[in-house]
Amino acid sequence: MIRTSILAGILLIFGTFVYAQNGGKAAPKRIIFEPGTPESLLTGSLKNGEEMEYVFAGVKGRKIVLRNSAASMFDVRVFSEDFGLETEFDSSREFSVTLPETGDYMLFVRKKMVRSPARSRFSVAIRIR
Repeated sequence: MIRTSILAGILLIFGTFVYAQNGGKAAPKRIIFEPGTPESLLTGSLKNGEEMEYVFAGVKGRKIVLRNSAASMFDVRVFSEDFGLETEFDSSREFSVTLPETGDYMLFVRKKMVRSPARSRFSVAIRIR
């Protein structure tokens, strides 16, 4: 009886550890700008309520412009905890923000909750000026 309890306890602990390792959040995708090209195109597919996370390097005083080709289905947001920048989710076809410091910034693309379609493809261009 004690053996069975010990074995069950070990399996429970091991199973919890394995489950926790697979339940983590995916790392954001790094946006790389090719030399001489100040724009990058982000594409993907999301279902209602899902977000895609990106990270990009920005320079203090530069402006980033986001062009959202499906603004009725997706909104975007720029964030940096380190630099105190947090925009609201924006549903405009074009959205811009001036970067307060040099460093990494997060960019979120979120699928709006709509009746149809529940899943859709997005295309967001990010340009640095």
